[in-house]
Amino acid sequence: MCVEILSLSYVESHYGGHKGHNVEEKGALSDNAPPNTPVPSHTAPNRRKEVQTPNLQHQRDPNGYTFMRTRRSPPPVAFLKTHKTGSSTVQNLMFRLGEKENLTFAFPYYAYQFSYPDRFRADFVDELPPGSSQFDMLCSHMRLDLGQLKQVMPKNTIYITLLRDPLHTFESVFSYYTSTVPAFTLAKKAADTANRKSALSVFLEAPESYWDPTEPGNGLARNPMSFDLGLSSQEWNASWPMELTQLEEAFQLVMIAEHFDESLVLLGALLQLEPEELAYVHLNVRAPSDITPIEDDTKARLWAWNSLDVLLYNLFLQVFWEKAEQYGLGRLKREVNLLRASTQRLRQKCVARGGVPPGELEDLVRPWQTDTVTILGYKVRGNLTLQEEGLCVRLVLPELQYHSHLYFQQYGHDMRSIPTD
Repeated sequence: MCVEILSLSYVESHYGGHKGHNVEEKGALSDNAPPNTPVPSHTAPNRRKEVQTPNLQHQRDPNGYTFMRTRRSPPPVAFLKTHKTGSSTVQNLMFRLGEKENLTFAFPYYAYQFSYPDRFRADFVDELPPGSSQFDMLCSHMRLDLGQLKQVMPKNTIYITLLRDPLHTFESVFSYYTSTVPAFTLAKKAADTANRKSALSVFLEAPESYWDPTEPGNGLARNPMSFDLGLSSQEWNASWPMELTQLEEAFQLVMIAEHFDESLVLLGALLQLEPEELAYVHLNVRAPSDITPIEDDTKARLWAWNSLDVLLYNLFLQVFWEKAEQYGLGRLKREVNLLRASTQRLRQKCVARGGVPPGELEDLVRPWQTDTVTILGYKVRGNLTLQEEGLCVRLVLPELQYHSHLYFQQYGHDMRSIPTD
């Protein structure tokens, strides 16, 4: 595979050398990197332009993938990327749409996340690039502060996010971040001395003995979706009803992972997209051996520990089906079939093999790996035209690499590393 398909020769220098495990982008914290690690809440110093970059509006990929076609003025979009819900797949779709339509992305001033786990602030966002009058798309990890987010995005922005069954969300969060969320790490050490018990089971038997709510790194250790949405994730409080109402009013669509294709059809209706533009492959997928089976007694404990996420999910699941009924269930079913047909055609065109271990993947398409799970990827077919290869590489491109590419394309320089002082 030719790296220059993405004009990403610089990515090779950043990612070259890792053969299936931790990737470091000049010290930056990736969207897949441990989110619990507190990021210094540095504001951008004086918002100075470091590089005068040309207006990229009319540029084209030199390898034939025409992503800078005439803007059709899609509405601005803010996608709140939640942890371990399937959001990397939606982010890739947003990245492809934004690149093709030459949209201006609201990127973090430092690295890949908006100073997670701090609550979002408008000054976490990099400056507008020359030639742009507004931000058109935002889809990097944050802990939501709706008022601050609305200061960044235009008034006509469409707000979307994605929720997943709390049972599977928490199992995935625990598996992925066992070595980086302090509460999970303590439970893993205890499990190492317990026979035939998973670290997840050990944690849920007595979660409060491992969980310190004052530790910033434990944000995802209880009700992780509520935490990402800026809610109090420790216990129900009097502000919850009002905050839930605000979220329901602000988000035009809360997608549901268990009804992913239906969610994409409703998203396409909001953004006026064709089925071909919604086609996808599942990204950031763990190896089956890294998925922890959950016994019935563990399920009950998990639901109890994440009761606020259960409430959040059930509320927006109901809202989702209300929107589906307004759209028309028969119409929704027909368009889901069209989407699945388009997705199948694109996968057949692009994907030579899925579920590929990281050691068998080239640096450009190798997902970031944690210490505790293996993330699988895709091999792209050979014998494609340059234009087809550009499309297919983007379809399977991991978020770290795609984020880096789009940032460089927009600003003409690499992303800034997180300050260490």
